Amino acid sequence: MNLRLKSLPSILYALFIYGFLYVPIIILIVFSFNKSRLNAVWTGFTFEWYGKLMQNSDILAAAKNSLTVAFVSTIVATMIGTLAAVGMYRFHFRGKTALDGMLYLPIVIPEIVMGISLLAFFALVNVPLGITTLVIAHITFCIPFVVVIVRARLEGFDPSMEEAARDLGANEWHTFTKVTLPIIGPGIMAGALLSFTLSIDDVIISFFVAGPSSTTLPLKIFSMVKFGVSPEINALSTLMLVITLSIAVFAQLRLNK
Repeated sequence: MNLRLKSLPSILYALFIYGFLYVPIIILIVFSFNKSRLNAVWTGFTFEWYGKLMQNSDILAAAKNSLTVAFVSTIVATMIGTLAAVGMYRFHFRGKTALDGMLYLPIVIPEIVMGISLLAFFALVNVPLGITTLVIAHITFCIPFVVVIVRARLEGFDPSMEEAARDLGANEWHTFTKVTLPIIGPGIMAGALLSFTLSIDDVIISFFVAGPSSTTLPLKIFSMVKFGVSPEINALSTLMLVITLSIAVFAQLRLNK
């Protein structure tokens, strides 16, 4: 009885935290099926907003831009970040400490500072703003997150596994692809998922480096807030939530094999 009473505050605290995190998401999903255009009153169940979403070319174009930028930047940032993490872990060279510290700058500096600096850089080198600048900017701020996560995975890596593979006749490439990559695979996957989330969710940096024809979904929603967000956004957010959860579940199942 005493144990139950002692655990009651912990249970209530956990329920409060999970409720604070997930109740707004549940409300969004529920009101994506609401007949009313206003999110304040429930008037009935409908799939109308999902149908209108499929006919809203502006929102679909913004969603396509967001997904394109997110996928490309995630793939490139994951590849560069993984190689950088492995190189920083294996090799010791002059200036490594300074370089290591510089990797954390995009993580700790305010996004508005990074957005302005990237805009100034693109203006200096005369690169027109558009999808290309969006991809470059997202790759830039995603790489440090991949490096940090993969390096954390490498901290528990046993170098004797690679030595055993080389003793058995494996060259550097086969050792890396058959031994090192599978071991650090969960870290790489975690870095990729975090990069995808950061990219598709970014507003501030994208605001500075996006061109007039490369509006992303967060920027589109941000501009719609001035005139009121339509229920189509709730429907789109629900679909994106389902897609994201499906990717996360698939990745987890792959890692558990």
